[in-house]
This record gives sequence, C-alpha cells and structure tokens, in this order.
Amino acid sequence: MRPEQLREVASVGGFFALRTGEPDGGTPLAAVYGGDGAPLTLRVDLVATRLGARERRVAASIAHLGLAARLWSTALGSAALHGLVPVLDPGRTYWTPDRSSPDDLVLTEVRSRPASVAAIRDAVQVDHLVPLSTVLRRDTRISPRLLWGNAGSALAGAVRELETWAGARGRPEVVERARALAAGLFTHPDLAGTVRGPAMRRTSCCLYYRAGGGLCGDCTFDAPPTAAARG
Repeated sequence: MRPEQLREVASVGGFFALRTGEPDGGTPLAAVYGGDGAPLTLRVDLVATRLGARERRVAASIAHLGLAARLWSTALGSAALHGLVPVLDPGRTYWTPDRSSPDDLVLTEVRSRPASVAAIRDAVQVDHLVPLSTVLRRDTRISPRLLWGNAGSALAGAVRELETWAGARGRPEVVERARALAAGLFTHPDLAGTVRGPAMRRTSCCLYYRAGGGLCGDCTFDAPPTAAARG
C-alpha cells in the first residue's frame, strides 16, 4: 500500500491509523503471542487503573476489545477504501501497550494482499485474535465466548465507522464493500452469532458496566444487570 492510501484510511479515525517504519519502542506482537506476557499484563493493569475496575477480567476484556478494534479497523478500512489488505505479520507489527491509537501499533514492513474475506480473516482473526485469546486467558480467567463477542463487536464497530465516514463523503461503494466483507467474516463459527440485526448489536457483554461505566452503545443489555441477576 502507498503512503497516501494509508493516510486516507487513517482519516476514518484513530483506530484505522497504522504507523509504518522503525518502531520507537514496543514489542512485536509475535513475542506477546509466543509467551512474553509483560506487555499484555501492563496493558490490562493500565486499563484497570483508568477504569477503576476491581475485577481483572473486566480490564482484560476492555483491553482485548481495544486491540481487536485496532486490528479489524486497519484491515477492513484498507480493504473497503482501496481493495487491499495490509499483511499484519505479528513479527513486524510492534505494539506499545502504554500508548493509545494511533501510536500503539507500528508496522515495520508494508506489504498487502488483494482484498477478500479470506485475506482479512488471515490478517486479523488467524494471525492475531486466536493467539491473543490464548495468551489473555492465561493471564486472566475470562470466557472464550466473551472474547469472540468482543471481536464481533469490534468488527461491527469498524463497519459503522466506515459507514459514517463514507456517508459524509458520498462514497456508497465503500459502505457496500465494508458490509459485504464483514458479512463474510461473520460466517466463521467463532464470529457467527456474536452480533444480531441490521444494527449489529452484540449478543454478549464486554463487562464494561461492572466498572461503573454504564452500557456500551451495542450492548446486549437494555439496562445494567442487577447483582441478583448476575448471581
């Protein structure tokens, strides 16, 4: 992908931005997936402090949701706008866990594939979300269903952001491509059923409300569950 293409993708929003070149710190995500737990622990700890979350699984869920959103957004945004998917090689994708988007991710070598459901699935779900879920569950007791719910919610959020951006610029073809690619991604067994309806409302909860933050816009609940209902 050319620099101007990456800049246009980044204009959708911070989650869509992908810095390139030499990293000024951080750790390749391959190292995190391979057993270096310190960066992930740091990120969860920071989220817990910012949210005032007493339950570690709440902070772990929100940290996971944020990284999933970053990865889906960069891949889907590039595919919808330019018909290309950046190869997010975990060994060349550096993550700085104490920074937020767009400064948290740096790709040291820019390569791309023609856009397709398979290309996006490989770039995000296979290369990142599957190993991320594994290492996160070593750090924190958290259910796979919740994590895949986060992944589905993050993908749906990327579609909504692209719809807003494209609608403001009269780019209906971007919306069409984003929706079609996301529909294909949601057919995978891990993502199927994680969102429902035209609004793509999630069918599980990320637990944000348990940190006193209320409900997310796409939450499965209409009101925060009571303590009795939570058990």
